[in-house]
Amino acid sequence: MDRYPPIADHGLVGDLQTAAMVSAQGVVDWFAAPRFDSPSVFAALLDHDRGGYFLFAPEERGVTCRQLYYPDTAVLVTRFMSPDGVGEIFDFMPPDRTGTPTDRHVLVRGVRAVRGTVRFVLECRPRFDYGRASHELELRDDGAAVFRAPGVTAYLQSTFPLRAKATGSGAAGLRDVHSELVLNTGEVAAAVFTVCGPDGEPPEPPTPDGVVGMLWQTVEFWQRWVRRSRYRGRWPGMVNRSAITLKLLTYAPTGAPVAAATMGLPEQVGGERNWDYRYTWVRDGSLSVRALLDLGFAEEAAQFTHWLGERLGDRLRGRKEIVGEPLQIMYRVDGDPELTEEILPHLEGYRGSRPVRAGNAAAEQLQLDIYGEALYALAEGREVSMRASYHGWKNLARTLDWLADSWDRPDEGVWETRGGRNDFTFSRVMCWTAFDRGLRLASDYSRPADTARWTAARDTILEQVMERAWNAKEQALTQTYGSDVLDASLLLIPRLGFLAPQTESWLSTLDAMDRTLVSDSLVYRYDPAASPDGLRGSEGTFSLCTFLYVDALARAGRLRPARYAFEKMQTYANHVGLFAEEIGPSGEQLGNFPQAFTHLSLIMAATTLDQALDEARAQYQDD
Repeated sequence: MDRYPPIADHGLVGDLQTAAMVSAQGVVDWFAAPRFDSPSVFAALLDHDRGGYFLFAPEERGVTCRQLYYPDTAVLVTRFMSPDGVGEIFDFMPPDRTGTPTDRHVLVRGVRAVRGTVRFVLECRPRFDYGRASHELELRDDGAAVFRAPGVTAYLQSTFPLRAKATGSGAAGLRDVHSELVLNTGEVAAAVFTVCGPDGEPPEPPTPDGVVGMLWQTVEFWQRWVRRSRYRGRWPGMVNRSAITLKLLTYAPTGAPVAAATMGLPEQVGGERNWDYRYTWVRDGSLSVRALLDLGFAEEAAQFTHWLGERLGDRLRGRKEIVGEPLQIMYRVDGDPELTEEILPHLEGYRGSRPVRAGNAAAEQLQLDIYGEALYALAEGREVSMRASYHGWKNLARTLDWLADSWDRPDEGVWETRGGRNDFTFSRVMCWTAFDRGLRLASDYSRPADTARWTAARDTILEQVMERAWNAKEQALTQTYGSDVLDASLLLIPRLGFLAPQTESWLSTLDAMDRTLVSDSLVYRYDPAASPDGLRGSEGTFSLCTFLYVDALARAGRLRPARYAFEKMQTYANHVGLFAEEIGPSGEQLGNFPQAFTHLSLIMAATTLDQALDEARAQYQDD
């Protein structure tokens, strides 16, 4: 096995409360439990020696590996081909069907020989609490291996014998599990890894028939869910995979999506831009509402808007006046605002990318754009969001009343820079969006509101942005007032309606981005050298921004470059259709993986481009 396989050489499996990464070599090298944001059980992606992993793969070297998802599911199939035989591993986690938080999570690894004879080896090396906690191992009479660490118990059960194996140097006192087995054509075996609380009861021992039954139940769950999609456009494979990925990254008990399944994966290998993305950003979640509704997933959109309404009310309940900021930029999946950031110095980081951070200090930043994204979500999902009570509306109205006095402030901006506050244009555009959508909701649903005050704030912001963010030399709106730096976040402007998509000022801004931020259809979010962000090193192009670029091109009527950029972007997806946060100079995927924001923007771009192409074809036929 590779010490550090490429980030893109992974598939994702999950049960809608947590998730695991499985490499194309059959190694689970990331898994946190009981939630996405919990300490890791396997984290070899962040430290091969100390992080822990679960390998299940052919013993023979030089095997050809291929990986795919079973169609329209989150069941991952890893195929191993050799001269002696062909083997397959089915990795999956039975999905949560209750919506109730649980500390019990099951990772199933079923294996079979498809042709010939295949020798498999199993190594299970859990390292609890990011590799900081020791564990004890017990091999029970029923064949189960039991790992006990402070606050957690894990069971490894299989349909074949397991044996203990002492670890090497650097982990004195720990024992892990090892096994070898030989399968002939048609034979099936399985290993089931169950994490639970310290007093959790062991599951029933697995049988081949029982594991196959769980497999088909999981397949049916996902295929039935995908059939609810009403997408009938040109890219069903990409869109369905992105929808499944968004679902996998959503915490079922609250409906809150995490930004990514992982933490600490670098934006530049060897650099310091290594963040923990296992939390719910108001921005990402809010924009997902429109994407979900476009696909027909109203239940998921409704659940998130309810979560968002709860966050709006957290600091307002029982108060007539707001003290502090009504919203935080991100939360834990259960709504907890505490995301204290710590550095894990004992982990070397992916390919030496240090520091490894758990938690995210950006939660304490001031980012005024989140109010626009929150109101955008509630307005876009009006068919589900307006079920809120009268008191829910009052919370929203009080927030906008507060924002009317609070929008005109420097902040850290949408990209969470750590170089100080500034007058970011995107933050002002989103404050405009907050008032614009609030006014629409108040009018459409006859809600009590200080509409005169909101209207005045909305109009003042528009005039301020057009006067102070416009750069005559660049003929474009820029990242901050008075600068000449371009920023890809402004690609959302035509979708928001701040400027019409084919007006002269917007088209010239789009042209300036083409010259400055676009490289072979891939889009940088901004130039860190021209706009210092307080961090060392560089970064790749942002896949999110590339899909926003496609969306903006399509709205501007530039359909040929929009479609070509979208088609080219497909070549950067990994072998199972997943995207990390960024793409490096050689086309490699960088950053946390897979990134929900990228997949929701893919859905947005696909639906916008489909509609624009359909309209163009209809017009051509009419002519």
